[in-house]
Amino acid sequence: MKVAAAAYPLDWFDDWSAYEAKVTAWVAEAAGQGAELLVFPEYAAMELASLGGQAVAGDIAGALIEADRHRPAAEALHARLAVAHRVHILAASGPAFGLAHAGGRPVNRASFFGPNGLLGHQDKAMMTRWERDGWHVVPGDGLQVFDTPLGRIGILICYDSEFPLLGRALAEAGVEILLVPSATETLAGFTRVRVGAMARALENQLVAVHAPIVGLAHWCYGMEENTGAASIYGPPDHGFPATGILAEGTLGQPGWTYAEVSREAIAAVRADGGVLNLSHWPEQLSQLHKVAVRAET
Repeated sequence: MKVAAAAYPLDWFDDWSAYEAKVTAWVAEAAGQGAELLVFPEYAAMELASLGGQAVAGDIAGALIEADRHRPAAEALHARLAVAHRVHILAASGPAFGLAHAGGRPVNRASFFGPNGLLGHQDKAMMTRWERDGWHVVPGDGLQVFDTPLGRIGILICYDSEFPLLGRALAEAGVEILLVPSATETLAGFTRVRVGAMARALENQLVAVHAPIVGLAHWCYGMEENTGAASIYGPPDHGFPATGILAEGTLGQPGWTYAEVSREAIAAVRADGGVLNLSHWPEQLSQLHKVAVRAET
């Protein structure tokens, strides 16, 4: 199958039709190139805050509330596009209020769509410092595995990808393709997510699809600067590139990055790779209680 990772810039919209036209064009472009799985970035839904005007978009609370206000319409749009193009789409994540466990605060929610419409949601599990201390976004409640004709798909949103036990739990549930939408201000932040996604691909012998926000959006609180490059990673082993990079875009350059992904190659490297990280994982557990500190004399 062909997968597409978006390096996506945030735009200002004076009305809903402008947002609809943008997303429709992006999906049509990737589908027109034969992509069957399209991945948009974390917090790219924050561009919907522009529909509330400058004062709202530039306010920490106002931007979150305004973006969430348009979430039902955005989900309906993505559902229509997934059905029309017969593709799977991970829509841009954004704030979602109203969850029972969240105490009135938003989660960071990514919605996943297939050729028959909405498949479900994944809420971010691990909050970064600015989500905790600035936006007061709260964690979701568990990990989802989507069993699709393209394979078993899991989602780790940005910072989530930097925690190996989350990736391991998804791999143990059969995930073959890991989607990693991200939003990072600096090159250091982007690199952390990149390294995390590549590490999850290595240790779980799967494909990771990394889709970041790029460019400037000074009008949107918390999203003023964004650094990244869209990439698709695999394990650096038999059937995959020696670097583990199936495809990568140019840093800061908007657009789609495409790669051909083979479920058969994933199954083959898991069964008979040069290394067998996925199956050898449990062997490390017996060593964990045997950590000894040796003092120099």
